Formats: sequence, structure tokens, C-alpha cells
Amino acid sequence: MFNLILKNTKSLRRYATETSTRRSPKVQTISKILIANRGEIACRVIRTARKLGVRTVAIYSDPDEHSLHTQYADEAYHVGEAASAKSYLRADRIINIAKQADCQAIHPGYGFLSESVEFAELCQREGVIFMGPPSSAIRDMGIKSTSKAIMSAAGVPIINGYHGDDQSNDRLHAEAEKIGFPLMIKAVRGGGGKGMRVAEKAEDFMTALNSARTESQKSFGDSSVLLERYVRSPRHVEVQVFADQYGEAVYLWERDCSVQRRHQKIIEEAPAPGLSDDLRRALGEAAVRAAKAVGYVGAGTVEFIMDKEDLSFHFMEMNTRLQVEHPISEMITGTDLVEWQIRIAAGEPLPLNQQQITRKGHAFEARIYAENPRGGFLPGAGPLHYLATPQPNELVRVETGVREGDEVSVHYDPMIAKLVVWGENRTQALNSLIARLREYHISGLDTNINFLIDLANHSEFRAGNVHTGFIDQHFDTLFPPAERVEDGERLKIRTNINNNISTFNAYVAADEVTVFLESGKMQFELVQPKFLSTTIDQMGGGSGSKVIAPMPGVLEKVLVKPGDHVKKGDNLAVLIAMKMEHSLKAPKDAIVKSIGGIEGSNVARGAAVITFEEDSNEK
Repeated sequence: MFNLILKNTKSLRRYATETSTRRSPKVQTISKILIANRGEIACRVIRTARKLGVRTVAIYSDPDEHSLHTQYADEAYHVGEAASAKSYLRADRIINIAKQADCQAIHPGYGFLSESVEFAELCQREGVIFMGPPSSAIRDMGIKSTSKAIMSAAGVPIINGYHGDDQSNDRLHAEAEKIGFPLMIKAVRGGGGKGMRVAEKAEDFMTALNSARTESQKSFGDSSVLLERYVRSPRHVEVQVFADQYGEAVYLWERDCSVQRRHQKIIEEAPAPGLSDDLRRALGEAAVRAAKAVGYVGAGTVEFIMDKEDLSFHFMEMNTRLQVEHPISEMITGTDLVEWQIRIAAGEPLPLNQQQITRKGHAFEARIYAENPRGGFLPGAGPLHYLATPQPNELVRVETGVREGDEVSVHYDPMIAKLVVWGENRTQALNSLIARLREYHISGLDTNINFLIDLANHSEFRAGNVHTGFIDQHFDTLFPPAERVEDGERLKIRTNINNNISTFNAYVAADEVTVFLESGKMQFELVQPKFLSTTIDQMGGGSGSKVIAPMPGVLEKVLVKPGDHVKKGDNLAVLIAMKMEHSLKAPKDAIVKSIGGIEGSNVARGAAVITFEEDSNEK
């Protein structure tokens, strides 16, 4: 058992005196925690808890019964069905399990209930420590308009915009004219790019506003928006902060998370490239002011928009939890932030003061996803038939929640792992990242590994010229046209396998490749992938007779019924997979013949969702 006991009572008295308006924290013993999460973050928390001698309790849904985090924990309890709403989001069940298992605390990880005001309050009512900030801080930072008002009062720079309560069309349109175009429209709640639209010019405003409101209402149950000046080439720079229950807060330097797809991070680094020491300190001090302004406790991340040209920065939002990319902050500061979370939740003061937090070297994190970068980064799912990772050591971390033979489920985030590397400087760290990515081998489903290698090798990325539009700006060089081999083409294929270089001739036919080696001729049959043959068959050879699922998922909503007349481009159904919503649209004017599933049913990639009446002209 690990007893978290405050050793420096003199420091405790000093903190208590300075924060006399606060309720004095009680130093408690935390010997067992429940992890209200799954996958790699659950494994990450278990690893630190085990180091400290703290026992862990995992929860699992139906498909996660044999998952890595379930087997890694000391105990595991079933929480519900596959759908998150019936398992990992069931606050009542999770609290009951925590009490049944005699846990003193709950670690929420990230996602799911980690930023739920209601869950934090429920933990407090039930006498279970919530390893996160007070519910008031989550509430204040969870509403963008409220958070910006608080930040402005605290002297934290905010971007020019409108964050008011009057949500009428006339008021929003008038405020948009004051701010000027291009303009960013954002949902006041949530994140992950939901409810975000850009109006390039005045005539685009109402269309963008209505679209943002609709998505925000659907995602967060609130259609309220705010307006901001749109920065053309912004950088996403965020600061890791930590606060204790005695009113003290520190920053652990900054991270650059600019390179994103679908408004979601894909590669992060710490510290941010190209910043002066003075600017780094200004960012950190602004982040600490932000944390103190809401009475923050625990791990948090203050996110800033930084103008790529003049490096001015403005508060964007605060994530009131541990971030996915926290390992790179740990790598450059030599800290364990999960250990800090456990200690501070138990009532200890911060382990280090600001002067003691130094940074050394450079770190990168690459998120390895089951997705198809060339197919618009659509998420995928399926079995990990073969999985080989780089060898972890003090310079390389592989943060994952899966093993060879596991399956990436359609029900949850498609992230397979986080590859984290450290180097003495940015160049060394980047070279290590590329080398380790080449050692990451996965078979059984599509991944973004090759794309990450190309991205890390890109000359502009190597130069540190990053911004949130990086992938769009360099799309042509990141996605060069794929080479095609024509039927009947004669080739020389040159291979290097285990440093053995071979040169041989090959001939490509319609359904086979013949390779001529010194030992003789070898023939390989070209087998069409099942999903592709299914797709071609269901699409009637490309006739548009059916609408198919581009990815495996859950049929969230069906918007038509048999007999309906639809126009080209009409929304027919909504498919949800791995936190991503995808609208299925009509490829032509047609009459709906049948629906390939009911709402809530699972749909395989390539399956026919909507079938149309046969067109006599096409026949």
C-alpha cells in the first residue's frame, strides 16, 4: 500500500496561511483507484499507479473484456455494452463499481467523463476523490464564452471577437461585420472541431452560422456560438499547467500541436520550435494566470492561438484534464504527471516549484491511427494480424492499449498507439522519430504510419514552419500521385531486404505478377481486396445504384424511406465511427428502393446502406 503523506508540514502551514479563504485540504491515503477509461490512457495510469504501490480497478465494455487494460489492472469490472453511452459514459455504474471495489479515487483519463461537471459533482457527493479540477473550473472552462470573459479579466490575451449571450441572427451578423472577414464561428461548448465554421466573406456568414449551430446542437445539446477573428496561418501552442489545493500553480513549458487533420492533432512536439525564452516564459505565466483565475487543481492544458507571422498569442480554451500529448512534456522535464495527479489528489502540495522545473532536449509524439490518409483520413477498424513496435527505452516510449491479435473497434477512437521520442535537440529527436516509425510494422488494417514518415521528412516540417493548415498547404507533396503499373508492363523491381540488395525483372499481367530470379521464375496472383470487389459489385460497376459505407460504423440516423425521391447531394443517412460523423449523400437524382439497416445497427465497410430503384437508362 502506498500512503501519500505530506512530508513538509512547514510548507503545508505556509500554503494554508496564504489561502485562508480556501477550505483547508485534508491529506488522505490513496491505496486504490478506479480508472474510468480504456485503452492506452488506462494502461498509462496503471503503470504509474503500480510504481507507487497503488492498486487499480479497470472497467470494460463487452468488446473490451479481453483488452490489455482489463488484464493489466489488479481488478476489472464489466460496465456495459459496446456503445459508450451504455458503458464508459454511465456515471452511475462507474461510481457504484468504485464503491463496491473500495476505491478512494477515480482517474477519468481523457475523453468520456473526464470533463463532465456532473460526474465531478457526483464523485464529490458520493465521497470519492475525482482526480481532476473542481467542478466549477470544469464548468467555467467548458463554456468558451464564459472562459474568455474570465481570461480577459485575468489579463490573459484573448482574440478579438464576440462572446455574448444575445444569439439572434441580427446581433451575430452585426458583430461579424464589426470583427471583419474572414471570421471563425465556434460552438461555445465542446471541441474536436465540432461546430466550427469559417466564413470567408460576408455573404457566406449565414450559411456557415446555420451549419455551425446545427452541428453544435447535435453534438453538445447547445446551439450557442461565439465569433472570432480568423487567423489565416495560426499555430496551436499549448501550455501544460499544474495546480495544487493550496493555491499554487506552475507551468511545465509549452507544446506545439499545429499539424492537424480534421481539426484533430496528429503530431506534437515540445518545446515549440522557433520561440524565444522570453516568449516561452510569457506563455507559461499567462497559462498560470488562467489556471489561478478559476481556482484550478490538478493537470490542465491552456491552449493558445499563435499568429505564425508575428508570434502574438491569444487564449483559445483550457482542457481541464490530462492531454493525450502529455508524455512529451514529461520527456523534456523529467516528470511523471500521472504521479503528480495522484499526489495532488491526495492533498500534497506541488512536488516542484517553478524554478525547479527545467527543460532539457526536445520530444516528439506521433499518433498512430487506424485510418486511410489518402482516403480523407477516414477511420478504419479491424484486426491487428501483425504488430511489431520499436524497442521502448528511456529515449523511446510506445504508449498503447493493444497487442498483436487485438482488434481496433468501430465503437471507440481509432488511435492504435502514441510513439514518443526524445533527443538532445530538435533535429536529433526528429531523426529518431522517423527511424522509430520505420520500425513500427502493422498488418491487418490501414494505418497512417507511412504518412507520418512523409510528414516528418517534409522539408518545411524539418524547418519548423508549422501551422494548422500545414497538410492542406503541402497536400501535393505529402500525397504525390500513386504510381500505376499498366497491364503488360515490363519492370526492373529493386529490393533491399535485411541489407541484401537484389535486382530482378518482373512482368505485370492483368491478374498476376511474374518475377524472374536467379533461382527461376515465381508467379504471384493479384487478388482483389474483398472490400473493393464488394464495393464495385454494390455500386453496379460505378453506376450509382447504391450508396455504400466508406468505413465501418454505426448507422446513427436514416433520413429517407423506401419510395422517397431524392436529389443529387441530398443527405440520406449519418454514419458514426470512432468519434467521427460521416453523412452519406445521394450520388444522383433517384428513388429509394430499400434501406440496408436500422438506426443503431452496425454497418461494415463496403456494405450497401441505401439502394435505389433501377434506372432503365443505366440498365
